[in-house]
Amino acid sequence: MSSADIAVKVFRDLESEDFRVLQAIEAAMSRHEYVPTALILKYARFTLDETEFRLKRLTKFRLILRARTPYSGSTLNYAGYDSLAINALVKAQVLEAFGKPLGVGKEADVFDALNPDAERIAVKFHRFGRVSFQQVVRKRGYARKHIGWLFQSRVAAEREIQGMNLVFPKGVAVPKPIRQNRHVVVMGMIEGAELSEYKQISNPEEVLKEILSNVRRAYLNAGVIHADLSEYNVILKPDKRILIIDWPQYVTKDHPNAEQLLRRDIGNIVKFFRRKFLIDLKLKEALSYVTRA
Repeated sequence: MSSADIAVKVFRDLESEDFRVLQAIEAAMSRHEYVPTALILKYARFTLDETEFRLKRLTKFRLILRARTPYSGSTLNYAGYDSLAINALVKAQVLEAFGKPLGVGKEADVFDALNPDAERIAVKFHRFGRVSFQQVVRKRGYARKHIGWLFQSRVAAEREIQGMNLVFPKGVAVPKPIRQNRHVVVMGMIEGAELSEYKQISNPEEVLKEILSNVRRAYLNAGVIHADLSEYNVILKPDKRILIIDWPQYVTKDHPNAEQLLRRDIGNIVKFFRRKFLIDLKLKEALSYVTRA
């Protein structure tokens, strides 16, 4: 069971006082790995007995971790952070109910969900820390060495919705960006599967053309490069149209490595279609198409 599964399961059992304690711990975690109980008591404005009662409940629900040495303290885990984000999104009338998981990966969990109008949406929980720190810093240029994993995940979510907000109005085929809170991004529904999962496609040339057309639109109209594009973050929908997902690593055209990152993005896609569907498109030709105004 993932941390999001835990948070969704216990959410309806949580009381406002529980959220006050979770928020108190969150507020103090920038200065304490484990927040002293006395500080939680002060931030939450509860008595010691009430604070201890709430901490025991949250521990039972698996939303926090507690330490007794060298002092009594508590820290959020991902399920606790998930709960805070879910509560904020419910209060903002963005989120009403969860459905089944759409995907669980190294760095994110994505769920099918409903908004208050019963419209289907996707809810993505970023999960920094499932890969080594060195790999994260090397792979993701926005990673910050001085903040913890929960807040690294928040930065990833902020980056992702920024990227989607730049390209979506320009007609790029991405899920509609709806709202971000903490490490969670709410977006339009994602239906279909990663391109990598398809053994056969009836019209691979058209799919490749559509991908490159969207890369071109992002580059020329929004000034944005995905910077992590591959067959693993292109969704092929049931109607055979595409969605490009996973935008936290995006860069703009003025980034010092923009040309290199764009070349890598296009190269990944061209290589995949050559290997899987024997489409012989030269990288130079694909680059020229994407960048030519």
